[in-house]
Amino acid sequence: MKEMKPFHVLLFLLVSMLLLGAAGYFFPREGIAVTADFSIRFPDPASFFTSKEQKKVDISKIIALADAEEKVLENKADTAAEKEVEKIEADAEVQLITNVQYKNKEDVPLEFFFDALQKLATDNSTIRVLHYGDSQIEGDRISDYLRLKLQTQFGGSGPGFISAMPVAISVGTKQAWSDNWDRYTIFTMKDKRVKHLNYGIAGGFCRFAPYKTVYDTSKYQNAWLRVTTNQNGGPKLATYNKIKLFYGGAQRKTSVDFYENGVLHDIDSLASGGTFNIQTFSLKQAPSNFEIKFKGKDSPDIYGLSLEGDGGVMVDNFGLRGSSGTFFNQLNLLHLKQFYDYLNVKLIIMQFGGNALPSIKDSLQSVNFGRYLQSQIVSIRKIAPGASVLVIGPADMSIKDGENYVTHPQLENLRDAIRRAAFNTNSAFFDMYDCMGGKNSMVSWVEAGIAAKDYIHFSSGGARKIATLLYTSIMNDYTKHLEKTVTSSR
Repeated sequence: MKEMKPFHVLLFLLVSMLLLGAAGYFFPREGIAVTADFSIRFPDPASFFTSKEQKKVDISKIIALADAEEKVLENKADTAAEKEVEKIEADAEVQLITNVQYKNKEDVPLEFFFDALQKLATDNSTIRVLHYGDSQIEGDRISDYLRLKLQTQFGGSGPGFISAMPVAISVGTKQAWSDNWDRYTIFTMKDKRVKHLNYGIAGGFCRFAPYKTVYDTSKYQNAWLRVTTNQNGGPKLATYNKIKLFYGGAQRKTSVDFYENGVLHDIDSLASGGTFNIQTFSLKQAPSNFEIKFKGKDSPDIYGLSLEGDGGVMVDNFGLRGSSGTFFNQLNLLHLKQFYDYLNVKLIIMQFGGNALPSIKDSLQSVNFGRYLQSQIVSIRKIAPGASVLVIGPADMSIKDGENYVTHPQLENLRDAIRRAAFNTNSAFFDMYDCMGGKNSMVSWVEAGIAAKDYIHFSSGGARKIATLLYTSIMNDYTKHLEKTVTSSR
């Protein structure tokens, strides 16, 4: 074998570097897309010799405002916190980015919700807030704070609607299930195993037996669900006194045994047929845990369980991982309407966009997504004409640019398209992107320890701050609505 001389090695390295440098020079800066979610990028040769300074946003006033407002919400008598809020809100720019927005100042898109809140002072009815969103809210993030504050101020208890098989663990509820359960969803892609469009209020359901024809000779199958609640989500969450099981579609009756804290409390059966059935288990007090045991030749479609108290506000968290919120028009809307009517829904929150952004390459695609989302809101308004709609824009999302993280180039276009969808449907809009501090603000949230290092999701602390700013903004408008109502009645 011929001996390799040092000069040859050096020459090889120099030629390789020149070739790689040339490739880097001519390679598109934005990379080459292989799929919607994956692209190949080549480092810029200049980046090896120079470095861009990481762009940062000062979020100190926004964080200070969130902290001060939370103190006020916790203790109305905290005059120091109230003065701090007034001081920060004197900055018109900060006040503007943390407000709920409306197409026209004269419009009150949240009027149905505000009127329903006002009536709770004189009756014992129950109203519902549905919070739909992507993984940014899964595990009950943001929703948990809205629930805590609304129930503290207007009454109500319990975590509300939960799936039989949640994708993410919630702070206030822990769940377990037998290993024969399966999940069927439509919010990312329609499940081909399902021949109907009755997916329920959460865009999905669970079954303990696969779809098949059932005969008299078919074997019985057993399954169980177990739920444990705690006060980590606040004392109101763990004080429900009834459990409602929503189901439909079974070919045969299913027997159910209900256990409260390990003690058999009730024996009943779930009906066969129908697409909207409810089984209620009443409790003398909220159990630390309950278990439902099922036995049947066929499984019903279990749309979910609602853990409720008497009267007040219920807030349901529907964190739909991977969803862009454009699945509603694929559902049987009349079936969905049955849920909305029964639950007396008064506010529907739509928080989507994050999952659509990676595949959006230009402003036209942003506009098209806004139109898709608008068509969903139009359909929701038709089946829930007595409910207000609040659309929340996407949070800042960063991509890697050399050594640094910068805002996705299409985020503002997408945000604008979603805001147009809200305004075109007479819905309210909350700009989470601006509320965070706008362009490149996610970097500052990550460095402050209130957002994850994926530069996409909030940490639990960050979600609490956003929820505080959102809730305060809604309540500020509610106070104005009350003042306007009193003035007009004189």
